[in-house]
Amino acid sequence: MEINSTKNVIKVAIGVCIVCAVLVSTAAVALKPLQKKNKKLEKLKNILYVADLLEKGKNIEEIFKEKIQPAIIELETGKKLSKENYTKILNPDNFNIKKLPHNPNLSIKIPKGMDIAGIKRKSRYMIVYFVKQEGKIKKIILPVYGLGLWSTMYGLLALDDDLKTVSAFTFYEHGETPGLGGEVDNPRWKNLWKGKIVFDKNWKLKIEIIKGKVNATKKDSKYKIDGLSGATITTRGVNNLVRFWLGESGYGTFLKKLREDGVAG
Repeated sequence: MEINSTKNVIKVAIGVCIVCAVLVSTAAVALKPLQKKNKKLEKLKNILYVADLLEKGKNIEEIFKEKIQPAIIELETGKKLSKENYTKILNPDNFNIKKLPHNPNLSIKIPKGMDIAGIKRKSRYMIVYFVKQEGKIKKIILPVYGLGLWSTMYGLLALDDDLKTVSAFTFYEHGETPGLGGEVDNPRWKNLWKGKIVFDKNWKLKIEIIKGKVNATKKDSKYKIDGLSGATITTRGVNNLVRFWLGESGYGTFLKKLREDGVAG
């Protein structure tokens, strides 16, 4: 039999493919726990970033456990879900902001005229994070998300204990165009959010991103943020998702309940 015959070449090729497939599959299975752990650490890192608790060289999980208190809330009532009512899905460890909106038992369809964030459905529950110091709430971190130009953008918005002032804002996942909509990651732009006021004295939602630059001499400049140059649709998307989640369709009832409970400083 000729060693270099077509039949033998095909056999060798098939054999190599099988070996490679086995190696790739084995590697994927072996690396899955590490990937899962790294994903969790990245999530905690972003939460600590907006909480202003991220310290270089310090253990992320330890800081989170010591300083951050997660809670599941029901958006309609603004009430916390008690630990006794936690389920396999509805608990801080397993809460999945992407999957829950697709669960028909735990989500609702958003009326078209109210869906300014472009998400179609929302979970009846959301996870929030309380930053506590000496037993008192110092900040509240609210997960937010909505449609940009090319992707659904997922972010975290932190409010000070007055429940009005933005402490920090970041996106941890998106697929916007680098150099344009992707500028939502730009530290300079994210810093523009710090100190901005989201509600007026009557708790009317006022925060908005404008086209162009904010005129700092105007009285209402405290409610406004510069738009992203050359990224009109992404800018509009960020504006809409922030206003959606801070409004009555999002965390509005929850924030109102916190004020009534005397949380706002």
